[in-house]
Amino acid sequence: MRYQRIDLNLLIALDALLAERNVTRAAERMHMTQSAMSGVLSRLREYLDDSLLVPVGRSMQLTPRAESLIEPVRNIILQVDATLGVKPEFEPATAQRHFRIIASDYVTQVLLAEVLRRIAQLAPHLSFDVRPTYAGMAQDLDQGRVDFLITPAHLTLSDHPQAVLFDDTYHVIACQQNREMVDGITLEQYQSVGHVVYQAEQGTNPWFEQWYANQHGNTRRIEVVAHGFLLMPRFVVGTGRIATIQTRLAKQFVQAMPLRLLEPPLETPRLTEVLQWHRYRDDDPGVQWVRDQVVSLAHVMPAI
Repeated sequence: MRYQRIDLNLLIALDALLAERNVTRAAERMHMTQSAMSGVLSRLREYLDDSLLVPVGRSMQLTPRAESLIEPVRNIILQVDATLGVKPEFEPATAQRHFRIIASDYVTQVLLAEVLRRIAQLAPHLSFDVRPTYAGMAQDLDQGRVDFLITPAHLTLSDHPQAVLFDDTYHVIACQQNREMVDGITLEQYQSVGHVVYQAEQGTNPWFEQWYANQHGNTRRIEVVAHGFLLMPRFVVGTGRIATIQTRLAKQFVQAMPLRLLEPPLETPRLTEVLQWHRYRDDDPGVQWVRDQVVSLAHVMPAI
């Protein structure tokens, strides 16, 4: 299909070039040879009368015109996909779809694993790519590269629809063999013993860590930094360390490991987890069905 002398199929290639900023990586993404992608880039340069990608040192950078095209081109592709690429009906028992979800290992443990177990029974031909949270996850949802994002409420995107899933609080976990905390933990103990804390691989901190730093500064002694919520209790068992973890997750840890659940000796924030999907896919029957499964199971979780 052509519009004003441009092959609309080239928009897909242009989107890949704008995203990758590299001919070789764009070619790999499009399952093309490098020479074929170079030919596509030449055609795009001729049509747009702009270099699009220019060498700067050892890398390639987008021209100002190319930068201005990133969002419009992605929106065109998303709108075409939402209009033509989705079947008007969705039959769970027979549908064959692949969905991409971003969620922390905490959310996966307390909710998403059970959701996917239920879906496996109702829609056995669906498949899922569950990705851990990362710095660019909001951008990937905005650009339609993932179908769902589950994130704390303060990190949601205002341009896309959302549904509140569940609330959570925080508790402290300590080893059962730690005799100093049999009757609870004082603020003095909390600030003097070693802590296990979570930090994303990109160096960003979750909601509680940000809140504590803002409210109390550097008043804890951090002994271990774990790059996953599910790793944290492993560094508490058999030690004098403690960790402050979401209550729903902490209760699961206490049931499975020799740990003790303690009330925090200070007020802690409340956490709200939210499901988001792209606005162009709001009427997609498949997206609607999957999000209904997530929301319905979240809403029957026990209250905290």
